[in-house]
Amino acid sequence: MTLDNSTELTDLLRRNATATYKQIQAWVKSEHRFVPKTCWIAHCKELNGLPLGRAPNRQGLRRVEPCPPAKRHAIEDALRHFGMLTA
Repeated sequence: MTLDNSTELTDLLRRNATATYKQIQAWVKSEHRFVPKTCWIAHCKELNGLPLGRAPNRQGLRRVEPCPPAKRHAIEDALRHFGMLTA
């Protein structure tokens, strides 16, 4: 593949990029008017099969605060925006 077209380069970068939790929080805040907890973002990533790091404050395997169903769509919108999920 040649990267003559700037759109192709942008698409390639978006497919290979992962957003930080801060970037996801900022995007959700600007688009959906709430700031998601990092544990909600991690839960959404887990539900969609995305890789997770080990949280230093994690205790055991049980999720203490799963993402509320009403907030999940907004977080998944952010993951799609950053190219981490496909439509």
